[in-house]
Amino acid sequence: MAETLSIDALPLFPLELVLFPGGYLPLRIFEVRYLDMVNKCFKAGEPFGVVTLRRGSEVRTVSSDAADDLAGGASTTQALFYPEGTLARITELTRPQPGLMLISCTGGQRFSVAQPELLRHGLWVGNAQLLTDDQSVPIPEDLLPVAGALARVIDTLKAQGMTPEQMPIKPPYALHDCAWVANRWCDLLPMSLTQKHRLMTLDNPLVRLELVGDLLERNGIPT
Repeated sequence: MAETLSIDALPLFPLELVLFPGGYLPLRIFEVRYLDMVNKCFKAGEPFGVVTLRRGSEVRTVSSDAADDLAGGASTTQALFYPEGTLARITELTRPQPGLMLISCTGGQRFSVAQPELLRHGLWVGNAQLLTDDQSVPIPEDLLPVAGALARVIDTLKAQGMTPEQMPIKPPYALHDCAWVANRWCDLLPMSLTQKHRLMTLDNPLVRLELVGDLLERNGIPT
């Protein structure tokens, strides 16, 4: 049995997106609470946690800041997010101007946070329980067309002149693996955040890929 690990006081970044393991996430960082957090994570080589917003905004407004101050750091309009998220590891960081960072991140292991805490300066943290990594499951014959369709998408993007930096799907490509193919389709397909989050939290990568195949069919995407 795999050992269950946890991360104490993991900094959390609530966003209007779902980060999947192996996914690519570019971010513009300009809020003070995140500039400091990202700088510390990058210097220490540590990840932060991306969680999906259910209510609230990615950016703090003046009005919400004032409400937080009056409520002693917590307001009734504060962000509400799903407890499950994905670790984000910073692979590149640039500072094009003071007060602005451009970072590139890769999705890592999934986690769950039971009782996140909102700190005084507006940063969320929580004790994260790491979830089991997806098992490496070969793609069964009946789902090979789903992987083939993804390979064609990658080839089309390259043929359109996209550079490796511009590509939304980063190598190494694992077109033989259920989880990797399902996750990359989830990155690309138009669907609600609720639906994406539900797929991200599924324990069985084969079931995730089967559901993705159904989504491709309903969206009229040939496989």
